[in-house]
Amino acid sequence: MSENMPEKKQSIVQTLELDMRLIGMIGAFIVICLVFNVATDGRFLTPRNLFNLSVQTASVAVMATGMVFVIVTRNIDLSVGSMLGFIGMTVAALQVQVLPDLLGLGHWSIWIIAAVAAMALGAVLGAFQGWIIGYLMVPAFIVTLGGFLVFRGAMWWVTKGQTQAPLDATFRLMGGGAEGTLGESLSWIFGGVAAVVAVALILLSRRRKVGHGFTVKPVWAEALLAAILAGLIICFVWVMNAYPIPKGAMKRIAAAEGIEYTDTLVWNHGVAIPVVILIAVTAVMTIIATRTRFGRYVYATGGNPEAAALSGINTRLLTVKVFALMGALTGISAIIASARLNAVDVGLGTLDELRVIAAAVIGGTALSGGFGTIYGAVIGALIMQTLISGMASVGVDAPLQSIVVGIVLVFAVWIDIVYRRKTGVV
Repeated sequence: MSENMPEKKQSIVQTLELDMRLIGMIGAFIVICLVFNVATDGRFLTPRNLFNLSVQTASVAVMATGMVFVIVTRNIDLSVGSMLGFIGMTVAALQVQVLPDLLGLGHWSIWIIAAVAAMALGAVLGAFQGWIIGYLMVPAFIVTLGGFLVFRGAMWWVTKGQTQAPLDATFRLMGGGAEGTLGESLSWIFGGVAAVVAVALILLSRRRKVGHGFTVKPVWAEALLAAILAGLIICFVWVMNAYPIPKGAMKRIAAAEGIEYTDTLVWNHGVAIPVVILIAVTAVMTIIATRTRFGRYVYATGGNPEAAALSGINTRLLTVKVFALMGALTGISAIIASARLNAVDVGLGTLDELRVIAAAVIGGTALSGGFGTIYGAVIGALIMQTLISGMASVGVDAPLQSIVVGIVLVFAVWIDIVYRRKTGVV
C-alpha cells in the first residue's frame, strides 16, 4: 500500500533542513534592526554603526561560545565578568608597569607576552574553579558566585584601583578602531577565502554523508545554501569596506606609515580584528563541539550525567576541562575589551556575566543541559548588543535598557520551552 501512496511534498524549509531556532533568531535580529533603523531615521543600518556593532559584540560573543559548554554540562559560570576584569587589569599592569622596565618601552614582544598571559591566567583560574566543582562537589553556582566576588576584589588589589593606560600599541590593534582592522584589500581577501572555505565545508559534509549512506539534500538545495552563505560573507565584507576612516585617524596613520596625506585620500576600515578573532574562535569551538571526542563527551554528560559516568567518561575531569576552556576564552575576551578601550579601570567587565549567559540562552542553549549550539550563542550575543546599541541610539536610559534586556531574556526562554514542547526537540 505504501508503494501506491503519493510522496508527501516537503516545504522548502524541510528540504533545506533549516534549523527553525536559527531562522527565528535571524528573523528577530532583522526585525530589531529595521525597527531601530526607522526610529533613528536610517542611521542605525549604516556601515559606521554596523562596524561598531560588530566590534562591541565580539568580546561577549567569544565568552558565550564557552558558556554553551558550561551550560550544556548542567553548570553555570557567574564569574566570567569579574574574571575578565581581573585578567584585563593584570595584563594591563604587565604592559604599563612590568614589561617596559624589563624589555624596554614598545618592545615587539610585549603584546605577545600579554596575550599569552591573559589566556594562560584565564585557563588556570577556570581550571581551579572546575576542580572545586568536579572533585570537591561544590555546586557551580556557589563556586562561581564566590569567584565573582573574589576576582572583582582582586582586580582592585592588583593596582590599588588605579587605571592602567596606555596599553602597548600593537596590543591595541586587537581591540579594533581605525588601526585595528584588516584594511580594505585584506578584507576582500579574507572574505573570499572565508566564502570558499564555507562552500568547501558544505561539499565535504555532503560527500561524507554520501560515503556513510546517509540521506542528503537535493543538489539544488546544497547549492542554494552554499550561495546564501557565501553571499552573506561577501555582503558583510562589502559593508565593512564601505565605512571610511575619519580624517583625523587617516592623518595619524599616514604619518606613522610615512605617506603624504591629502584631502583626496580615502581609506576604508574593512573587517575589524576583534571580528576576525571571533570568527576564528567560533570555527574552532564548532569543530570541538561537533568533530571531537571532547565535544561528544560534553553533550553526552549534559544529556545524562549518570549514563555518561557509567559509560566510562571521567565527568569530573571533563568539568575541569570545560571550565579551563571557559577561562581561556574569558582571557581572549579580556584582550579584546581592554585593547578596545586602551585602558583598564575597576569597572571593566561589569555585568558581562549576565550578558554572556543571556546570549547563550537566547541562542537556544538549554538550561537543563544537553543541548546548545555555538552559532546560536554568537547570534544571541549579536541580538543582545543590537538591542543595547539600538536603545542607546534612540536615547533610552540605561536602567530602562536593563529592564528591556531582562524581559527579552525571560521571553526568549519561554519561547524556547514552548518550541521544545510542541516539537519534541531535546
